Amino acid sequence: MNTRQFKQIITKLFPEKLLQEFDDDYGFIYEANRSIQRIGYATNLSLEVIEDAHKSGVDLIVTHHDAWDFLHGLREACVDKLREYKISSFYIHAPLDFVEFGTSTSLMNVIGVDVERYSIYDGGDLPGIGLCKPPISFESLLQSMRTSLQEPARGWKNHDQPVKRVGILTGAGHTTDHLKWALEQGCDTYITGEATLYGIQYASFVGMNLIAGSHTFTEIFGMRTLAERIKELNSTVELVEIREAHFELNHGKEV
Repeated sequence: MNTRQFKQIITKLFPEKLLQEFDDDYGFIYEANRSIQRIGYATNLSLEVIEDAHKSGVDLIVTHHDAWDFLHGLREACVDKLREYKISSFYIHAPLDFVEFGTSTSLMNVIGVDVERYSIYDGGDLPGIGLCKPPISFESLLQSMRTSLQEPARGWKNHDQPVKRVGILTGAGHTTDHLKWALEQGCDTYITGEATLYGIQYASFVGMNLIAGSHTFTEIFGMRTLAERIKELNSTVELVEIREAHFELNHGKEV
């Protein structure tokens, strides 16, 4: 497979309208003149991801995030390293968040929550909604998150009823507007990939449970689903998950 054929696969997997709406939020970061036999996938593009991809013999890195502009100088350093190793790099952000099989849907599938509706964009990010059938305890849902993400997801229990209806927006889906919308849809619990003072306070105020994993590992399952669908359309490629460090929720290095 070459990069042109890879682009054709992306257009088959994602609705044209979605790709057009977010045409500035996906694409190749660097294209190497190299056939694609092994695809490595991760949530973030970083120098560490590129190094691990190189060690694993990866020809194409597919990530959810580009190197963020506000991580000053990182994108340029990543492109230099990709060029040195002759590895292509492709990212797909908003389209993966709002496609039917995307990040929030994939997380629901992993933690055992039935998908009622997937996350969409309607002038703003709208969380997906999942149902717990049968209802489960908050502690059981929190443990499912911790086990699935393999990290210490944080939980705030703000009522004593079983969890029935869950709002989910992976990554930075933590604003009080997101929580308020989920509450208005009848959600008793909310799951996201970041937590702020305001979201924690608001969840406590309205009596809605809150669970927060990390930005990276609430979204890796969407990347895994995407990689598997790419392979379904081209069975000749190999897939490699490039494991990132759990640096967001773990304690920093002691000084």
